[in-house]
Amino acid sequence: MVMFESIDGMTSEPGDWTRIAVRALRRRLPGPDARTAAFVVDRPDEPGRLAACAVGVIDERLGSPSNPAGLSGYVFNVSTDDGYRRRGYSRACMAALLGWFRDRGVPRVQLHASEDGYELYRRLGFTEADSPSMRITL
Repeated sequence: MVMFESIDGMTSEPGDWTRIAVRALRRRLPGPDARTAAFVVDRPDEPGRLAACAVGVIDERLGSPSNPAGLSGYVFNVSTDDGYRRRGYSRACMAALLGWFRDRGVPRVQLHASEDGYELYRRLGFTEADSPSMRITL
């Protein structure tokens, strides 16, 4: 539940959504051709319990001169349990995720930074995009 606590005020209470999300991850994660990846660090004092994670997806869009294959990466979520912050766990998860993107030929990765994660992403090489992000809820 850690990874949803900072997203738009979402509740982290278990419910139907957790069963659906687990099923989707199990379907999307396995295999060398998977388009979704999750890198985690377990709590050192409680193996099997999450301390930090980073989750990303690869989208395939139409190619362009700067990106002929049309591959684009998106970091869906990075989170660290409050009791395990400032230990480098999110950095390790992000480094692994960025390596995964790189190994699959993804030339550009985007994310929406929280205030807490902004400096980490900047140190990893992320820069602010020129165009503003917009969305609509349907």
